[in-house]
Amino acid sequence: MELTHYASCSSHYLPKLLSPHKPAQWWNPTPRGKSSNNWSAKPSNMRFSKWVVAAVGSGAEAETVVVEKPKLQPFLVFEGCPAPLGATARDGGVNFAVYSGNAVSATLCLISASDLEEDRVTEQISLDPLTNKTGDVWHVFLKGNFENIVYGYKFDGKFSPEEGHYYDSSRMLLDPYAKAVISRGEFGILGPEGNCWPLMAGMIPSSDAEFDWEGDLPLKYPQKDLIIYEMHVRGFTRHESSRTKFPGTYHGVVEKLDHLKELGVNCIELMPCHEFNELEYFSYNSVLDDYRVNFWGYSTVNYFSPMIRYSSAGIHNCGHDAINEVKLLIREAHKRGIEVLMDVVFNHTAEGNENGPILSFRGVDNSVYYMLAPKGEFYNYSGCGNTFNCNHPIVRQFILDCLRYWVTEMHVDGFRFDLASIMTRGSSLWDALNVYGNPAEGDSLTTGTPLSSPPLIDMISNDPILRGVKLIAEAWDAGGLYQVGMFPHWGLWSEWNGKYRDIVRQFIKGSDGFSGAFAECLCGSPNLYQEGGRKPWNSINFVCAHDGFTLADLVTYNKKHNNANGEDNNDGENHNNSWNCGQGVPMIYMGDEYGHTKGGNNNTYCHDNYMNYFRWDKKEESLSDFFRFCCLMSKFRHREAAVAWAHPWDARLV
Repeated sequence: MELTHYASCSSHYLPKLLSPHKPAQWWNPTPRGKSSNNWSAKPSNMRFSKWVVAAVGSGAEAETVVVEKPKLQPFLVFEGCPAPLGATARDGGVNFAVYSGNAVSATLCLISASDLEEDRVTEQISLDPLTNKTGDVWHVFLKGNFENIVYGYKFDGKFSPEEGHYYDSSRMLLDPYAKAVISRGEFGILGPEGNCWPLMAGMIPSSDAEFDWEGDLPLKYPQKDLIIYEMHVRGFTRHESSRTKFPGTYHGVVEKLDHLKELGVNCIELMPCHEFNELEYFSYNSVLDDYRVNFWGYSTVNYFSPMIRYSSAGIHNCGHDAINEVKLLIREAHKRGIEVLMDVVFNHTAEGNENGPILSFRGVDNSVYYMLAPKGEFYNYSGCGNTFNCNHPIVRQFILDCLRYWVTEMHVDGFRFDLASIMTRGSSLWDALNVYGNPAEGDSLTTGTPLSSPPLIDMISNDPILRGVKLIAEAWDAGGLYQVGMFPHWGLWSEWNGKYRDIVRQFIKGSDGFSGAFAECLCGSPNLYQEGGRKPWNSINFVCAHDGFTLADLVTYNKKHNNANGEDNNDGENHNNSWNCGQGVPMIYMGDEYGHTKGGNNNTYCHDNYMNYFRWDKKEESLSDFFRFCCLMSKFRHREAAVAWAHPWDARLV
């Protein structure tokens, strides 16, 4: 409460509110099954600040007037519903629901735009475990004005890392189901006082938010007809030669979609566009006299939110405009006959190991969301500090909900799963009886053991929505599990064919003993896919991708040249076989169509500069030669594919 001094007024003159409204009524929940009319004028959990007043009339004596005003306009508070999880606009308000099985208390935090900039929570609503909790789901329903308001949660419970718990009631957390993350609005720009991790909060949805899809429907191309183009959203148009109105954004990609149409591409695979923090390991790079960032984005903060700082709108309108910008990209791609796949990273998150930040999953329920050893240590099958606990019942449902959201709400056409072999490993607290209904795989399986029938892959493969989209696995992980040709597939999944990449490179290089293996690659790798009942188009054939040499560098450099990364050339792959043809689905890496070079750097994850920027000026220079050749090859591919697919595995047609 604050005291505000006003000039004296006689007793029959009262202050007039400059921003008057009717006093709010507040609902105090009562236990289920009991009737109540418990309305009160002021809830105990609301903080107050001054209201602007003006004196009417005049008077000779001074007096003090105390005026109270909630920092946010009042909300009507109800019990809410446990489903669906996340924040959901409904019935004239918003329902908030979040899972946390080990928390002893939960608090909904509401934050104004101005307070978010100051890393400050505006209001807090404590949730009653008797009325605002069903099972392990905390929930509350609010009615009120949510304009320019974002939200998060605080949880209390054990802070005991050796038991797998990281509860801290002073720390506000992101809702894992938040549909947009609001924090910094511009790529690469630090937060207040140089903070790389300023407060992050979730967008509150609005029932008024609409997007005109203009009748958009999925293209549903047969996979055998695809030519895939791996693209980085920011890198595609960030270079000044793109001459786009909004370089480095979803809008920028829209402006350049006709280039892909000319190239003959009918499917783009977007490198990670889920919310991540590009300043995660922000540091000065003395080699280039600039700063290292997480450019590629393989370190997810939130899986439902698009990367806000790839949007020309940024955090404007609390993320609603950014979501619509992604939808615009997908709609316009579909108009040009181009499907859109997302590269998704369900193998780890940005929270890292026990020394990493507590942002969301770790503070909500660490022992559920991460794969843990008996004393709370983090398994590291991802090579990035933690491993997402994919086959835990709660986590696999979360992943399913997320994928469904991107298909139904955002209209994406499929997914490429980074380090997908992690999704086949047994979860922490593995219980075969609970998962299968019988101890089919034995109760002796330890955490991380590869499963022949992983529940998550089973659920995705048999989901009525997801089984109809493209599903592509990067069938290996950093823990040594390599499943190319052996990934559990249910007849649906395709794979990045890493063996194709290695064999084709060796053959073109002139290495001895690879002619037979190369012939198999041209036939769609029947040695990998025929016996399991799959077809050549289940092989995604690539020679180059984001993590490695570009096509031009592959035939230019004998060794990697990664000194610009600031790691003394110790990072990146040493076995490059350096010095897309045949059956299978071809994939082209962005820039290879004009001969883009990264100067021999095969691990440009940290560079927001020319190494990772598509050079539109170079593309124009190559119009008469290599780019024209690539366009002609795409046309040839589309024209001749029908003959080849009529007789899969037949080497005579290659």
